[in-house]
Amino acid sequence: MHPAFSVIFLTTLIGAGQGLFLALYSGQLYSTVKLLPGQDPVQFYALGSLLALVLLVAGLFASFFHLGRPERAWRSAARWRTSWLSREVIVLPAMMGVVALWGLVHYSGWDPLLTTVGDGFPVKLSLLLGAVGTVVCFTLFLCTGMIYACIKMLQEWATPLTVINYILFGGASGWVLATAFAAWQGPGMVPFFGAWAIILTVSAFVTRSATLIRNSRLKYKSNINTAIGIRHDRIVQIGQGAMAGSFNTREFFHGASPRKYGAVKWYFLVLVFPVPLLLLAAGLSTQAGGLFLLAFLVQYVGLVMERWFFFAQANHPQNLYYQTV
Repeated sequence: MHPAFSVIFLTTLIGAGQGLFLALYSGQLYSTVKLLPGQDPVQFYALGSLLALVLLVAGLFASFFHLGRPERAWRSAARWRTSWLSREVIVLPAMMGVVALWGLVHYSGWDPLLTTVGDGFPVKLSLLLGAVGTVVCFTLFLCTGMIYACIKMLQEWATPLTVINYILFGGASGWVLATAFAAWQGPGMVPFFGAWAIILTVSAFVTRSATLIRNSRLKYKSNINTAIGIRHDRIVQIGQGAMAGSFNTREFFHGASPRKYGAVKWYFLVLVFPVPLLLLAAGLSTQAGGLFLLAFLVQYVGLVMERWFFFAQANHPQNLYYQTV
């Protein structure tokens, strides 16, 4: 498939925003039960939620460049009963709304106690909003991943690993960013965020590697024989019936040389996994906050490459005809 950079930036930016929100809310939960030091509601949680919201809005803005008629974007939500894309269009603004409310509660200081659970565990309004946001966040991950995993004819995408990878990549980038943010605003949270950033990055490496291995061993259901309905041992295509390119040749194939295509895979494998892990480990041992920010920037560049490769690797069955020659 042809990788559209608008969609690449949409998925990577909102993934980082979702991961950052999950990290911040996890930090609040741990602080509530006294496992982590408390943080300033305005300087830490409100400012952090603003950063997460900026990433979500930037992702939504990027998506408009993928639309032929942006003024009709609202119609994309009309098929929510059957379309994962329509569900994503609905859930993304809901996610943005919950993150904004969660941050506003921390910023305003109006965080009333709603009830207590168990041995006096306080359930404040911000905790309830964060729990709702967590559910919406994972729903958004599911919708985004299923847009691609539900397409059966693209066998590289049609696997539960697609959804798992979207969750882990978003979580890893968000928690790496949370580590950098904590080094700036809440140093007491750095070890917690940094440890989970490493765990999520390693987990993403395991599942993405599993996807690469799976896709390298795929046995395609379609071939040139099934495409034209002729059972013959030797079929040679000598032309595609047109002298110039078309929508089919542009939109369903990445157009890169085999050398570039293979290089991108190794670039993202290095930039997303070992380099950020080394920077995180060095930052945790030296307490150098700048290394955490560098880890996020390097990993994000790698994620852009990973998402390009994700789209480029999907081999549409129509390429049996349009890309053979």
